[in-house]
Amino acid sequence: MRPDLRSIEAKAFVPARDFETSKRFYQDIGFALVWSTDDLAYLRHDRSVFLLQNFYVKEHVDNFKMHLLVERVDDWWRRIQDAGIVERYSVYAEAPADRPWGLRDFVLFDPAGVMWRIGEPVDRASAEPGAPGSR
Repeated sequence: MRPDLRSIEAKAFVPARDFETSKRFYQDIGFALVWSTDDLAYLRHDRSVFLLQNFYVKEHVDNFKMHLLVERVDDWWRRIQDAGIVERYSVYAEAPADRPWGLRDFVLFDPAGVMWRIGEPVDRASAEPGAPGSR
């Protein structure tokens, strides 16, 4: 008999060059700071979570990417624009576009240089669990 293996959650450890600035950045784009120590912060938005770490190695950050699947990506983009995130944090962002891989998404770099792709499926049917590009 095979055991019933189940997972509860997977969390990435996102690096930060300036830990306090990165915590403010993530809260300003919509994540809640659940708890924080001097070295680690737990951030959440709905069911999406990650750990922000007070750790920075340029080569690591240059290759670190995150993907956030959302509903209504254009509303997320509007929040980034309305909050003045690019100007306040001197970060780079690209406006949403429909991608050939079936998502409408935008690119947002955090203050350390971590690249986020924030998007939603172009075809709602592809949002079903197990579909390419879905959760």
